[in-house]
Amino acid sequence: MIYRVKLRNRARKQLQKVPRYIVENLAAWVDDVEDRGLEEVRKTSGYHDEPLHGSRLGQRSIRLSRAYRAIYRICEDDESIEFVSVEEVSKHAY
Repeated sequence: MIYRVKLRNRARKQLQKVPRYIVENLAAWVDDVEDRGLEEVRKTSGYHDEPLHGSRLGQRSIRLSRAYRAIYRICEDDESIEFVSVEEVSKHAY
């Protein structure tokens, strides 16, 4: 079970430019993952956790609002501990 979340530098920079409620929604998701684990949080319908396709194959997204998404992937560090790496926070193009 995965209980660890890391924000990449790119995501940290993007969070400085988005509305405050988006930052708070991502923080709530991170807290939820660290508390209950990624597998349990994926079952929460409000996040709309879904796998991505095409050039983003292997990544997943969650909804932070109707417009904003957080893109993440599951990876391993040197000690073979799996964790979630938030790659990007951006406005979704419709």
